[in-house]
Amino acid sequence: MSYAKLTASAVRTFLQFLAATGRCRAGLTHAIPAFASWNNTSMPRFLTSEDLERVVASCTGNAIGLRDKAILLLLARLGLRAGDVARLTLKDIDWRNGTLVVSGKGRRHDLLPMSQEVGDAIKDYLERGRPSSQVHEVFTRAVAPPDPLVPQAISQTVRRALCRAGVEAPTQGAHLLRHSAATSMLRQGASLAGIGAVLHHRSPQTTAHYAKVDMALLSEIAQPWPGVVS
Repeated sequence: MSYAKLTASAVRTFLQFLAATGRCRAGLTHAIPAFASWNNTSMPRFLTSEDLERVVASCTGNAIGLRDKAILLLLARLGLRAGDVARLTLKDIDWRNGTLVVSGKGRRHDLLPMSQEVGDAIKDYLERGRPSSQVHEVFTRAVAPPDPLVPQAISQTVRRALCRAGVEAPTQGAHLLRHSAATSMLRQGASLAGIGAVLHHRSPQTTAHYAKVDMALLSEIAQPWPGVVS
C-alpha cells in the first residue's frame, strides 16, 4: 500500500510538470485516485512456540553455541532489539536483583526483569564461552580480536539458528524473535500495556499491532459480511 501511495504521488507530480510545460492540459492530477492509509494493517511475523524452541535448542555447547543461545533467549524471551543486545554491557546486569538495563532508542534506559533461563544462559557464556577481553559489552567475537558484536551480527545469529533448526520463517532477522516474544506474551494472557512495557514501546499504537495475532479469538467476535452466509 505504501508503494502504491508513493507511485500515485510521483505520477501526480509528473502530470503537474507536464501541465506547467504545456505538454498536457491542466487538471489531470485529479484523475489519479488517492490511496487510503491505515495504521497496523499488516500481520506480525513470528514463530510458533514449537519452532522457537527448536531454534534455541539448535545451539551447541561450545563457545559460539553458548553465546548464540544467550543472544537468542534475550531476543525471544525479553523481546530485545538487535541493537539492544549488541549494546548490552557487563555493568547493565544486576545479578543480585535479577534485572538488566536496556539502552534503547532515543537514549532511553529501561529496567527489565531477567528470567532464570536467560540469566543462566548469560552466565554460562560469560564463564565458559566469552574470550578474555577488555571491552565492556557482553557479547564479543569468538575469534581475535574479541571486539563487540554489531547489530548485524546479532541478526546473523538468528539466521544461522533458523538454518540449523530447519525452520522456515517469514523473515530472517532479529525482529522475528522480538515479534515472537510479543505474541507469546499475548497468548499467555499479558495485557498490551504490559507487553509494551517489556518491549519499551513509546506509543500504545505500536503495541496494538500485536492484538491481531490470536485469529481464533478474533474469529469469535468478527461480524459476517452483509449478505454473506458465515
